[in-house]
Amino acid sequence: MTEKESVSDIGTADSVSAYSSPAKSVGDPGITPLSPSHSLKDSDQNVPAQQTYVVVVAIDFGTTSSGYAYSFTKEPECIHIMRRWEGGDPGVSNQKTPTTILLTPDGKFHSFGYAARDFYHDLDPSDSKHWLYLEKFKMKLHTTSTLSTETELLAANGKRVKALDIFSYALQFFKEQALKELSDQVGSEFHGSDVRWVITVPAIWKQPAKQFMRQAAYKSGLVTPDNPEQLIIALEPEAASIYCRKLRLHQMIDLSSKTAFNGYSPTETIGTGMTQAKEVVRRNRQSRTFLVENVIGELWSELAEGDRYVVVDCGGGTVDLTVHQIRLPEGHLKELYKASGGPYGSIGVDYEFEKLLCKIFGVDFIDQFKIKRPAAWVDLMIAFESRKRAAAPERTNPLNINLPFSFIDYYKKFRGHSVEHALRKSNVDFVKWSSQGMLRMNPDAMNALFKPTIDHIIQHLSDLFEKPEVSDIKFLFLVGGFSESPLLQQAIQTMLGGRCRIIIPYDVGLTILKGAVLFGLDPSVIKVRRSPLTYGVGVLNRYVEGKHPPEKMLLKDGTRWCTDVFDKFISADQSVALGEMVKRSYTPARPSQLVIVINIYCSEIDDVTFITDPGVKKCGTLRLDLTGTEPSSVPARREIQTRLQFGDTEIKAMALDIATSRCVKAGIDFLNY
Repeated sequence: MTEKESVSDIGTADSVSAYSSPAKSVGDPGITPLSPSHSLKDSDQNVPAQQTYVVVVAIDFGTTSSGYAYSFTKEPECIHIMRRWEGGDPGVSNQKTPTTILLTPDGKFHSFGYAARDFYHDLDPSDSKHWLYLEKFKMKLHTTSTLSTETELLAANGKRVKALDIFSYALQFFKEQALKELSDQVGSEFHGSDVRWVITVPAIWKQPAKQFMRQAAYKSGLVTPDNPEQLIIALEPEAASIYCRKLRLHQMIDLSSKTAFNGYSPTETIGTGMTQAKEVVRRNRQSRTFLVENVIGELWSELAEGDRYVVVDCGGGTVDLTVHQIRLPEGHLKELYKASGGPYGSIGVDYEFEKLLCKIFGVDFIDQFKIKRPAAWVDLMIAFESRKRAAAPERTNPLNINLPFSFIDYYKKFRGHSVEHALRKSNVDFVKWSSQGMLRMNPDAMNALFKPTIDHIIQHLSDLFEKPEVSDIKFLFLVGGFSESPLLQQAIQTMLGGRCRIIIPYDVGLTILKGAVLFGLDPSVIKVRRSPLTYGVGVLNRYVEGKHPPEKMLLKDGTRWCTDVFDKFISADQSVALGEMVKRSYTPARPSQLVIVINIYCSEIDDVTFITDPGVKKCGTLRLDLTGTEPSSVPARREIQTRLQFGDTEIKAMALDIATSRCVKAGIDFLNY
């Protein structure tokens, strides 16, 4: 008899239901496992009727820039990109807006994007230090190991604000902008209830970060907890993959092409191709409407059943890698290896520039300058962003970065000598001072700022291509804003050495946004995903001499139990189909019990025996709400059948009271457990 079968034995033993479950006495909630079953797909389950929506609106909430796009469900081939907003940066072409937010001194929302940055920039320094300005804050959800609804962010002036407030303000802003544009387009007021919303997140984000975004959406009024299906969380590389299926030859650059392609030959630089691509995108911007093929694109027609490809999403904060396999004839997608990546986005280059400034001018000065002259620091980083985008392998002339006057002035007051003096004394040979008030960086110096971030990406790609699931790759799709970097493109070409074709969509910065709209129109296009972690709960099994450790034995009413046994729901990197369920049955410790709370544990490895094993940690709770049932109708032994769904972008739970055939309110909490 297997351990899982022994759990079933416990649940059916009459003696167990006569008293509180032994699990309760060892710190587990008052539950008794009944009949665990293996994953299976239920086709006969009572699925509520799908709500129909007039339009799908996708919000690409990025680390450095954000935007939205939409498509009416009756015209799914037309994707509309948000209308152009005021503002912009010299030397930077972007159809989205910076992910920057400004709050008033009393913490009220003021503005978002270019409007926030420009207003903040124009404030008098004596006033600006009281305003709350935040940028590049999305990464906090990935880097905070103890993420909760109380997590705080640091504004430019050093003051702390609740992250949930900031994210909900941003989503509320996008909601208002989108509904206003939709109302203008249809000629009457457009209601949020007619919208299916999609929010994009990195695939490597764990469940708490995804739940945080959903909580922010609830708080913003985007959707309500009573109608959670109105919001879909989309994984960024998946969205890119969905859009890439539709690519026509004139909508992409093939870096590995050996013939003239898209109007340029391989002998020309990579940068030339991207420059032409940007020009095409710029010309297309007047309409802001993209037509998408109803069928798969020409590139996709080269793929046969079972062919594999990799999507590398290089954004501002993270790099996400996912491996998909094509399933014909419908063109559905199957994930072959769990999403991987890390915090290796383009802001890593910004951090290297900041470290360089600290080396030249001193950490103490830079820290003080950021606090005392926060708006000028923003100006300096905008100037750097423009020159950063000009970095290329073949560049020979220097890159000039404007230093704000307040930087030069404040440094002289702080140190008692000039910026030029600091550069001469710093021993940083590759950065010179220009009498026009600029830092002159030679190209090698700029390229060196990219190296740590690109090295991380290349190492991760190399490790991925060593996996057996990633053999015989036909295409590598390079998407996300950072993919425009010729330095990154060249490094990936060199690493792959011709092993597969490298494809970059022309509108590389909008690929995820447009794919997210397509995903909202058809969320079932990804048929099979991989679980990033092993999930399970702690249960009791009958104690077996010689098999179970003596310290795990618990004697209760004459029966010996083994405590802390890990009952596995799903394994790390296990394939799970969309709609596939893991079923477990539980019974309350007492008939009068109104709430069952079950701790959920996770691990990065598959081989887990006990919840106390190394690497196993509590990651959330499963809550079953049993209220609403008349006490007289409750049987002495009550079975609650729980169904957990792991094949979607979020883990979902449903439950049924077997005695009454009524649905039980079930929820999984990864944030506040």
